Amino acid sequence: MTERGIHVVREHLAKLPPASSLTTEQRRAQYDRAERVFPTPADVAIEHVKAPERPAEWLQPPGVRADAVVLYLHGGGYVIGSVRSHRHLAAAIARAAASRALILDYRLAPEHPFPAALDDAVAAYQWLLGQGIAPGRVVLAGDSAGGGLTVATLVALRDRGLPRPAAGVCISPWVDLTCSGASYATKAATDPIVTRDGVTALAQAYVGHGDPKTPLASPLFADLRHLPPLLVQVGSEEVLLDDAHGLGARARTAGVEVTVEEWPAMVHVWHWFLPMLDEAERAVGVIGDFVRARIG
Repeated sequence: MTERGIHVVREHLAKLPPASSLTTEQRRAQYDRAERVFPTPADVAIEHVKAPERPAEWLQPPGVRADAVVLYLHGGGYVIGSVRSHRHLAAAIARAAASRALILDYRLAPEHPFPAALDDAVAAYQWLLGQGIAPGRVVLAGDSAGGGLTVATLVALRDRGLPRPAAGVCISPWVDLTCSGASYATKAATDPIVTRDGVTALAQAYVGHGDPKTPLASPLFADLRHLPPLLVQVGSEEVLLDDAHGLGARARTAGVEVTVEEWPAMVHVWHWFLPMLDEAERAVGVIGDFVRARIG
């Protein structure tokens, strides 16, 4: 039996070159190679589509309902990441939720800075509604920057008067592009993935000369009233710990139904390491239960 556990994940990460030593293109290529290390199960049907302006993929495990969708927004600091790097995770969530997933290849910075990713996510949601999917059968989900984009998209949908989705799922969400949380310092020694310098550079690439506190870029500072229920999962050993707890506190103050789960000993987006980590499978199972409860 293959050894599993967070120590295996940490050993895997320790073998990778530091992100600061790679160009953006090298980091994108490294991330996309995940589809070879973490392949999507063969029983998941994959259909390439445009949704409506950006490439996307339908992911359909066997036996899932066709009238419910998880719109998945991948992580990568708005600069790296793609359908290829996150297909396995979105497919696992779809299986756990007994629904289809639509994973979106939104535009990346610095070539396409804020609000390009947000505009693409809103357009994908409108496309789903145009395909006859009821808003109450759609859950938005994402990890890291995709978790922040999930919240920003929910805020944008509300502000534009569009129908409210059933819920949102935020995995290790990056919601404060000022990178000001205390956990950037207190968890610096235990987080093997995210650093303040690294995400500050990503924030600069995304917002350019704009204000990093812009609510639709940093939804920690947004008006969160009237958003649908949220599930937030964060690892105890990651520097974005305060982002997640801050989001939960802001959402509760705004009257939003929100659950924040802090998973002991876990690192940033531990879900991504499904083939080597039992806690990843369990966390995805919790997400599946949450989605199924919300879509009815």
